[in-house]
Amino acid sequence: MDNPKTPQKPEQLLNDLESIRELLGDKSFDPPVLMDSLDPDSIPLLSDIVTPSPRPLPATPAKPTAMPGMRDAVAHGVSQSAELNRLDSELRAAAQLILQDVIDDFVPQIEAELKRRLSARLSRLLPPRK
Repeated sequence: MDNPKTPQKPEQLLNDLESIRELLGDKSFDPPVLMDSLDPDSIPLLSDIVTPSPRPLPATPAKPTAMPGMRDAVAHGVSQSAELNRLDSELRAAAQLILQDVIDDFVPQIEAELKRRLSARLSRLLPPRK
């Protein structure tokens, strides 16, 4: 495994920082203050950058449109309620399949937990065999 490095002492870290400052040629010992060199007028506003959209958005919500399958069904003479019933039954069947998949995935875990609990309970209720 990797050997962790021994932590450096604060004095050594401070010396390293001072040597970096000397290499960079920074003679000031005060930390830079960002507000001194910042011109508030140089910061762009969002309205300066983003242009308004050419067309206004509608004030009222658009009417909901029928689903593509429903348009085809209505065009072929099938009533809208019959198509909704068909879609409802398809959704329910898909939900049942998903639920069955989830149950199939978790049954081994549930069975193992039930066996573990049952054996723990039996060991408390029944005395050990001699």
